[in-house]
Amino acid sequence: MMQIRIQRNIAILSIVLFLGKMLAWYLTNSVMVLTDALESIVNVAAAFLGLFSITFAALPRDTNHPYGHGKAEFLSSAVEGTLIFIAGIVIIYQAIHQLIIPHPLQRLDLGIFIIAGAGLINFFAGKYAEKAGKKNNSMVLVSAGNHLVTDSYSTIAILVGLMLVLLTNNRWMWLDSAVALCFAVITMVTGYKVLRRSVSGMMDEMDMAQLNEVIDVLQKNRKPQWVDLHNLRVIQYGSLMHVDAHMTLPWYYSVAQAEKEIDSLEQLIREHFHNQVEVFIHIDGCLPYQCRLCALEGCPERQESFQQQLEWKIDNIWANAKHGENP
Repeated sequence: MMQIRIQRNIAILSIVLFLGKMLAWYLTNSVMVLTDALESIVNVAAAFLGLFSITFAALPRDTNHPYGHGKAEFLSSAVEGTLIFIAGIVIIYQAIHQLIIPHPLQRLDLGIFIIAGAGLINFFAGKYAEKAGKKNNSMVLVSAGNHLVTDSYSTIAILVGLMLVLLTNNRWMWLDSAVALCFAVITMVTGYKVLRRSVSGMMDEMDMAQLNEVIDVLQKNRKPQWVDLHNLRVIQYGSLMHVDAHMTLPWYYSVAQAEKEIDSLEQLIREHFHNQVEVFIHIDGCLPYQCRLCALEGCPERQESFQQQLEWKIDNIWANAKHGENP
């Protein structure tokens, strides 16, 4: 499975980068470099947690887990977000300690070279993980990618600080703590965002952007016989997108005709999102008051003239009520 392979590579890469940054900290004695190394500790833990969760989430659904194991990814992301936030707190402590009891830095030229190389690797690996995660709807890969990219951005600030301290021959040594404090704030904000997103997933909070995209696809490709759609819900379980709704079709359609329309709607969603989709549709037969909303031509049971189709929007398609009862 591609997600597992990518996450495994991220885990291996995180160990290599962590060892490189620890070497840079040993050589330079810099708090800025130490904070980058602490961030890498989080990367290592998060990478292996992510590998476990993706492997677990890939298991097929069973009797105890009828919706599959996809929510393991949310749990992994929650742990990762917590670790990132704690790393920010540790960085603040170390930076303040350096301000109170300063110590000179050394071998900054070599440290700059190591940190710059690690930052470039982080950036490209993070972008690749983000892209793969969005394509496969994997929160773990997206979180890991976001973390790596943010880590690379923070590395830029660290490199600037190290170069200034090097150029001033330790006269601006206070920059070591100042940049580390800025880095800590960025780290804590990142941790909060990852934690917030994972908690939202565990609580089945609606992804409004995803819901709007589903509605837009259905509205643009709407068929005349799809009289109405309501009680639409979209939930992400790992890489599986679950969609359920109530669909109103002409009341005289046979079971075979109704199944054909459901298959058509499901195929439409699959082709657009390019991922695993599970669709549950409850079929309702149309009622006389819905004739004015029905654009189906040649309907043999029409009781009112067609007036205008109701445009499906987020404010009218999620409610558990048929449309058109009140003029």
